[in-house]
Formats: sequence, structure tokens, C-alpha cells
Amino acid sequence: MAKILRALSKDKNIAIFIMDSTDIVEYARKIHNLPPIPAAALGRLLTATSMMGVMLKGENHSVSVQISCSGVLKGLVAVSDSKGNVKGYVKNKEVLTEIDERGKLNVKGAIGEGTLTVIKDLGLKEPYIGQIELISGEIAEDITHYFALSEQIPSAVALGVLIDRDESIKSAGGFIIQVLPDTDEDVILELEQKLKNFSNISSVLENKSIEEIVKELFGRIEYEVLARYQPVYKCDCSKEKVESIIPLLKDEEISDDTIEIVCSFCQKKYYFSKEEAFKIKYGE
Repeated sequence: MAKILRALSKDKNIAIFIMDSTDIVEYARKIHNLPPIPAAALGRLLTATSMMGVMLKGENHSVSVQISCSGVLKGLVAVSDSKGNVKGYVKNKEVLTEIDERGKLNVKGAIGEGTLTVIKDLGLKEPYIGQIELISGEIAEDITHYFALSEQIPSAVALGVLIDRDESIKSAGGFIIQVLPDTDEDVILELEQKLKNFSNISSVLENKSIEEIVKELFGRIEYEVLARYQPVYKCDCSKEKVESIIPLLKDEEISDDTIEIVCSFCQKKYYFSKEEAFKIKYGE
């Protein structure tokens, strides 16, 4: 089962969110039938969004992270609630497997240039929206940049998805470390040194638990675990919710006796009769 651990240094200057998302990413890969590059890209975004979800304070709050891009993936979307339960999809999954110069899946190339948008529904009249230009196409780097630019929080983000020989997910996860500006510089340098050992977080998660990784990251710094979560891949779609798509359809798209609408997040199919569809569209 997927797990998130949230820890805070005793002086409250360093917060760490760490996640083993292997089960969630494998479930997403299966329901969307994803080849390696889309699976790796979506897995990274699901992991980051889930951790951003547990940063929310209200029980009914949610966060959506959207990437619009010029690369072959065309875009990705992930949505999480405040318990880290998450869902998502890739706009184009027909992507050939390509290896980059480091011998890794070329997710960066499949994303290309574009924007990253974070939408937080905090129960207010209007949602909070923050948007940045992608700086690299490496999702962890782009989310680090988002935190620095839009939320003014110095952060270190690591995300990884390890694909097995049969294209299933061997391991997946990541962490977000946030440091207050007045943190002692020696502590920051020590933390930066430790981060070098976790550049390939998905491989580390094969052999270490998230509890062990947190302990290693904090090192001599005293800390406490504030919360543990067991998020799942969760879609809250319903026939009523997908009805909102019908007014966007052209009349010729409602020509068949039965209209099929597929949920982008979970692939569940909903059916409407031609009569139902026109009634929804025109209110007759």
C-alpha cells in the first residue's frame, strides 16, 4: 500500500514529505494501459501531487497540478485531496520508448516546453491558481521552481519511477523538503550533501523504507513524525459529473442512439441515450 510520511525538525525549520507511491503508479499504469515513458511521467506527477495534497489544511481541500506541453505527451493532469488520494491522466499515451544520454527514459524530451499550473480549491469563492513556465521538463525540477517562484518556499523535490522488464512499476516515490529561510547555513549544507545520495529515489526505495530515508535525511537533526497517510488512486466520477461534457458536444456527435463518455481519470464508461443527451444539452 502506498504511504506518505510527514516529518518536522524539532526547531520547526525543516519539513519533509516522503512517499512510496509504487502501488498507486502501478494501478494508474494498468487502468490507462501506459507504456514506459507516459507511465514514468504520470507516476512522477501523481507522486508530487499526492504529497502536495497532504500539505493542505482543510479536509475538503484539493489540489490539481496540470502540465501543458509541446512534447509528444501533450499534457498531464493530477488531482489530490488532503489525504493524498490522487488521480490523473496523460493526454497522449501513444509514445515510443526513447532513452536519453544518461541511459534513462527520456521523459524530459516527451514533455518539452510548456507551463505548470497549480490550482488549489480551499473552499473559498475563487481557487488559488499559480502558473510557471517549465524550466526543464524534469517534473521534480519544475515543481521545485514552482515552490520557489509562486509560494516563495525554498524546496528540494525528488521524484522517481523505476520500470521493470515487463513494463510494470518496480518502485516509485519521492520527497519534498522545505526549509525556512532563517535555517542555519551549516544545516542546509549538510542536508544538501545528503540529498546527493538520493538523486535516484526510485532505486533507493527498492531497498529502504520511507522511515529509514527520513532518518537518513535528517541525520543528526532532531525531528518528529507528524503524520502518516495511506493514500490510494481514487476517482470520484459519477454520471452526474460527466453530464457536464454533453453541452460541449456538437449535434452530429450525438447522432447515435447511445452516447458513450469515458472518464479521463479512471476509464469508467457512462452511457446516455440520444434523448437524454439532447435534453441535457438544450434543457428540453
